[in-house]
Amino acid sequence: MKPQRVVVLGATGSIGLSTLDVIARHPERYQVQALSAHHRVRELADLCRRFQPRQAVVATEQDGETLRELLRGEADCEILTGPDALAAVASAPETDTVMAAIVGAAGLLPTLAAVRAGKRVLLANKEALVMSGQLFMQAVAEHGATLLPIDSEHNAIFQCLPPGRSRDLAGGGIEKLVLTASGGPFRGWTAGQLATVTPAQAVRHPNWSMGRKISVDSATLMNKGLEFIEACWLFDARPDQVDVLLHPQSIIHSMVRYQDGSVLAQLGNPDMRTPIAHALAWPERIPAGVDPLDLALIGRLEFERPDTGAFPCLDLARAAMLAGGSHPAALNAANEVAVEAFLTGALAFTAIPQVISQVLAQMPVSPASDLATILAVDHEARERALRLVGAAA
Repeated sequence: MKPQRVVVLGATGSIGLSTLDVIARHPERYQVQALSAHHRVRELADLCRRFQPRQAVVATEQDGETLRELLRGEADCEILTGPDALAAVASAPETDTVMAAIVGAAGLLPTLAAVRAGKRVLLANKEALVMSGQLFMQAVAEHGATLLPIDSEHNAIFQCLPPGRSRDLAGGGIEKLVLTASGGPFRGWTAGQLATVTPAQAVRHPNWSMGRKISVDSATLMNKGLEFIEACWLFDARPDQVDVLLHPQSIIHSMVRYQDGSVLAQLGNPDMRTPIAHALAWPERIPAGVDPLDLALIGRLEFERPDTGAFPCLDLARAAMLAGGSHPAALNAANEVAVEAFLTGALAFTAIPQVISQVLAQMPVSPASDLATILAVDHEARERALRLVGAAA
């Protein structure tokens, strides 16, 4: 069997590292074609020495020169720089599979390039669908790409759907998609308690090992809001067909409720190597290095409704999806700015949803049928959010 040639975009992040861990367990099945990082050059150099990719991509020429020096005589790979290089390696003829794990809006263009090249795309970058859901899913259909979700929730739903029914809920007798959420580190906290939250507290997720931005999104429940939007596009679901339920153990990753009363759930330990291995090998199954699930040891599984009064970001995302058009892109951009401001100490935790709400109120809903419009909305929303952050300082 010829090995799949895999490009890992965002190789130094938690998803990228987990992907490479799974790949390393199956050298006969997978070959690393290209790796990318942003400015984390030393970490990327270590990965290049280990996996010997054909190409490596970093953000700037200076980063590229540093990487060349670090790898001199130790790895024979072409070093490329900038966003165009990301799109080029993702869409190259020799690429079979692309792990799209760049966090934030920066991941949209290379992921879309991979889709338009008809690749097998493992989607961990939820912002690509949040910003450009209609455009993105049209490109998947038109170019014959294979799109497999990596977020544990969407991967769980994919596994619980009837074969071939991921874009026809009614035809599969499906009533609801139920996304589960851990609730993050502040589940049960009041709005008053949240007012003094620090970045160090917010990035300390109780169950998952994640990057700083996504950890804050989990703490505000915006991560679940973005996943709500993503689920609507991935599975062609109306907003009223998608529910969110808090499940603090993070063992049930999501569920599908059928019209006959059945509920199918996908369970597993909270380890991203499970959905990664599922998508890499789909429709086969391969070992992922994940410990087997011991339900007797866990003892109980708990569920509750989310408190959208204390955590309004989930409702903001629902409203943006209902408004449609450019609003999800504006929501995502404002959130990225607000979270970064919080992480640098320029904004209070409870001000994150306030900034997002104000940006959405200021921006009209426009059609999001082309990439230029989406990127323009993203830019305008960021500018508005930055001004609001500056005024709050």
